[in-house]
Amino acid sequence: MAQIREIDSTLARAAEAYNLANIQLDRIEGEQRRNTRSLALAQTNLRRAQAALQARLVAIYTSGQARGSTVEVLLGATSLDDLISRLDTVERVSSQDARVLREVVSFRTAVQTRRTELARARGEQRRTVDARAAQRAEVERRLVERQGLLGSIRGELARLEAEERARQQLLLRQARARLAAEAAAATARRRAAVRVQPEAPAAAAARPVEPAVVGEPVAEVVVEAPEEEVLEVASEPEPTEPEQISAGAPAARYGGVVSIAMGYLGTPYLWGGASPDGFDCSGFIMYVYAQLGVSLPHNAAAQYGTGTPVSQSDLQPGDLVFFDGLGHNGIYIGGGQFIHSPHTGDVVKISGLSDSWYASTYVGARRL
Repeated sequence: MAQIREIDSTLARAAEAYNLANIQLDRIEGEQRRNTRSLALAQTNLRRAQAALQARLVAIYTSGQARGSTVEVLLGATSLDDLISRLDTVERVSSQDARVLREVVSFRTAVQTRRTELARARGEQRRTVDARAAQRAEVERRLVERQGLLGSIRGELARLEAEERARQQLLLRQARARLAAEAAAATARRRAAVRVQPEAPAAAAARPVEPAVVGEPVAEVVVEAPEEEVLEVASEPEPTEPEQISAGAPAARYGGVVSIAMGYLGTPYLWGGASPDGFDCSGFIMYVYAQLGVSLPHNAAAQYGTGTPVSQSDLQPGDLVFFDGLGHNGIYIGGGQFIHSPHTGDVVKISGLSDSWYASTYVGARRL
């Protein structure tokens, strides 16, 4: 079982690496699309600039300006105004030719730059795809190895699975009882806002007292308050201290995610899964939090970078807990328990932070 746990840990890390590769691949494909559009625009601008330059060269040649000189301009002028006009025309033509040449060079450089960027992006994409394929091959190899181990201890595994089902039922009952108790406590606190007024002394004195029966001790005769008042007073809760929050950590806002998450108990683990058809650990958290309008990345390490750090002693329902070098995570539900999608062959379930493997690989927690 220790070997199986180690393989499951490796599978979880491979799955999270696969999720991260997908995120990077999406980014690269977006960059490719942008570079493709930029390349097409640069090529169009280059063609237009080249056409404009060709037109200018033809115009200069056919007008005789290519054979002209400053002397010809001076001698060919018929007046001072004509001379100024000729000089201005030559200056404008030269300026326009220089601008067109600069545009041609600029657009040609842009085309070359975009081609280089596109080639680099494509190379990076190929490397990412190759890495993802290698990760998948490693996962598949590990799966075969794990199936062999499971087959060798099938009888023992059946007993352990039965024990685990019973344990899950117990944990589920405990979790539901705790949630119900918290709801009842909240109701009691609201009811405690209306306190029962004590009965006036005069009213108590006016109440008739039954005479004592001869032979019975007088001390046995008592006056009791109405039963409703006793029950109402007894229901008043004892004052409690406010729960301490880690320094710098805000109060939990997403405790309601616990009831959403528990609705998926029993959903099978699926490598790379993020839907009710199957979840991996970070996909499960991403999916249930999305139902509260919170967007999270599909990667445990990336999710660890969100929110505010919180100590284990100050955990509140809805906090994210992380294990195994950020290769696994879950949602804290209170009472030292968390809900998660553990590994291949398992289902969404409740586990305890004090369980040996989770206690030994605990990394930290985040509050969103």
